[in-house]
Amino acid sequence: MKSLVPLLCLRSILCCFAAGSPTGVGPEGRLQDELHKSKDVQAAAKPSVRFNLRTSKDPEHEGCYLSLGHDQLLEDCGFNRTAKTFFIIHGWTMSGMLENWLQKLVSALQMRENDANVVVVDWLPLAHQLYTDAVNNTRVVGHRIATLLNWLQGKDDFSLGNVHLIGYSLGAHVAGYAGNFVKGTVGRITGLDPAGPMFEGVDIHKRLSPDDADFVDVLHTYTRSFGLSIGIQMPVGHIDIYPNGGDFQPGCGLNDILGSIAYGTITEVVKCEHERAVHLFVDSLVNQDKPSFAFQCTDSNRFKKGICLSCRKNRCNSIGYNAKKMRNKRNSKMYLKTRAGMPFRVYHYQMKIHIFSYKSMGEIEPTLYVSLYGTNADSQTLPLDIVEQIDLNATNTFLVYTEEDLGDLLKIKLTWEETSQSWYNLWKELRSYLSQSYNPSRELNIRRIRVKSGETQQKLTFCAEDPENTSISPGQELWFHKCRDGWRMKNETSPTVELP
Repeated sequence: MKSLVPLLCLRSILCCFAAGSPTGVGPEGRLQDELHKSKDVQAAAKPSVRFNLRTSKDPEHEGCYLSLGHDQLLEDCGFNRTAKTFFIIHGWTMSGMLENWLQKLVSALQMRENDANVVVVDWLPLAHQLYTDAVNNTRVVGHRIATLLNWLQGKDDFSLGNVHLIGYSLGAHVAGYAGNFVKGTVGRITGLDPAGPMFEGVDIHKRLSPDDADFVDVLHTYTRSFGLSIGIQMPVGHIDIYPNGGDFQPGCGLNDILGSIAYGTITEVVKCEHERAVHLFVDSLVNQDKPSFAFQCTDSNRFKKGICLSCRKNRCNSIGYNAKKMRNKRNSKMYLKTRAGMPFRVYHYQMKIHIFSYKSMGEIEPTLYVSLYGTNADSQTLPLDIVEQIDLNATNTFLVYTEEDLGDLLKIKLTWEETSQSWYNLWKELRSYLSQSYNPSRELNIRRIRVKSGETQQKLTFCAEDPENTSISPGQELWFHKCRDGWRMKNETSPTVELP
């Protein structure tokens, strides 16, 4: 029966998430007058939100609790008014305890910014409730943070521009409320997979939005276009980054989930992908020499095709702590691939391949792979994922990525693997035969491959090793060697298809 506990817990989560929208939100705007009038809200908030300044790098050290109006505490706790100040805001909790990721984030910030103030916003009494109640408490907690910030602004040398609010899940929307209620403008808010249920599609004053800080960056790691989406799908910042499309994260697959259920742990089942946003942010702090880059794209499918690997006009950016400030009139959606663990960085390549055939072949879905050979290392065999279909006598674009830095690319091996004869494949061949386009030889011609590195923006052209043999069939391979730095010359024409 132990293994059923997580499933029952998950079912309760679904019920909570489906319960409806937050109540008692009131009119738009800062709403401070309304909050001051609410004695019940203030009575509930005072004992339920604490600000723990982490003064030691020892995780066992309790830290020092700040208290509104107690100036001497700032001195006693060693609060540095001229330094950066980070507020870490947790989300909804089922256990009523601070989670393991929080100390990892605290330690990473302390290591990266030695003189900074790192404050943990502990709102466990208001977060350890039914999800719907916790949602309604986010506004109260946001107001408490804003009140503390307003008090700190009265101190010499303290600047709101040095404040960085980092909120996970529900904590991201708490940060949004804090930025909305404070007098002035917070320097930065980072939303780590902001909660989706009861926030998706609501008014900007009832969730995290670009108006809440001078710079709002967001990592989305657990969104779903179908079924339960724990993280919010819609863009809610100046830049919204969707690692691996924002849904299925490497290392959080079915095998991991099944294993977690078998051992009765709900953490990996529900939080693996949701919490990945936190670990990506931690990675950006501790692996500064291996930054991950995201690329602007209109949607995930176009990115999977390899179309969006440009850095022109701020179309790429580092993720996490290293993200560069961008204030666009509209939200900027960005995408990247990652590894399953730290360091998460991978190396993206756009491959443009002009595929042509001497004969009409009807519909074709070749199983193509490439192997990249560089000055530093060689890649594994990488699939050329066909997002829609192969276009014959046209240029097809693919995205591939490697976990290792290959250095300068020297050559490419293209392989067409045999596929098993499934009923679906047999039906396609029969349909091609009936339409008089059946070609049992199945032969494609490829003369060159153009490659662009996302990380370096370098462009290279690779030509067939044997110019007289550019055809490939199932079970065969073609070799391409670097023949040019850059792509097509201005006066170069596209290759023509010569019919026999």
